[in-house]
Amino acid sequence: MSRKNAFLGLLNQKGQALLIIVLVMVVALTVGLSVASRTIINLRNSSDQASSQQALSAAEAGIERAIVTSNTSNIQGGLPGNSSYTTTIASVSGTNPFLINGGNLVPKDDAVYVWLTPYSSNPQTQWINPWTGSFTVYWGDASGSCNNAALEVAVINGPKGAPTITRYAIDPCAARTGNNNFTAATVSSPAFLVGGKSLTYKTTISISSGLLVRINPIYSNAYIATSGTSALPDQGTTITSTGTSNSSTTRKVTVFQGYPEIPAELFPYSLFSP
Repeated sequence: MSRKNAFLGLLNQKGQALLIIVLVMVVALTVGLSVASRTIINLRNSSDQASSQQALSAAEAGIERAIVTSNTSNIQGGLPGNSSYTTTIASVSGTNPFLINGGNLVPKDDAVYVWLTPYSSNPQTQWINPWTGSFTVYWGDASGSCNNAALEVAVINGPKGAPTITRYAIDPCAARTGNNNFTAATVSSPAFLVGGKSLTYKTTISISSGLLVRINPIYSNAYIATSGTSALPDQGTTITSTGTSNSSTTRKVTVFQGYPEIPAELFPYSLFSP
């Protein structure tokens, strides 16, 4: 009996050892798979980041080429590493409403300009053919009237030798207009859609012999669009470049190239003085 018990005990020990070995192998396999999975994910992320950066660099190269060469038509090009770009160039003008500042968000207290006469680098030909018509500005969203910007609009009009300046102040927030004495904005119902933006408020200004409009959002940032009853001149160009990496990853960069602005120092004293 003692030999039998000893033999059974030996078998039990071998069974326990086998179980321990199996458990150790399971733990080791789990750790190994986890490390391998993490390594694969890191390699994939690194590859995706490299492809994304390559595509972004290609898109930026397309923007730079369009600016440096002053291209006015669409361009394409290839870069080392089998990356490429396709760049489209579109002028901003016309009778149809368009977003100003190239469709980018206009920061508060950072004015943008709308040319009412064709821009020229020659002072002799600048400010010719003044614009006359109804000028409409659209801005704001549906987040609430007091969460949106008010606008300061300065219109320069008249003969270029003796222009006059008219200032308008418009605010969609009734709680503010009681203190700032701004004119109430008109609600655009339904919201006005332009360039993929839904704009909630608008104001229309009658302009005679207009030369230039300066629009300044206050209290908040704003997307701003404008239109006129007759065609507005060229405001600049929107350059959109799509870069593609060698792994077909794409990135898009959009830049608005406007015209030189009137020095900002002129406006606080000449336009907005009491």
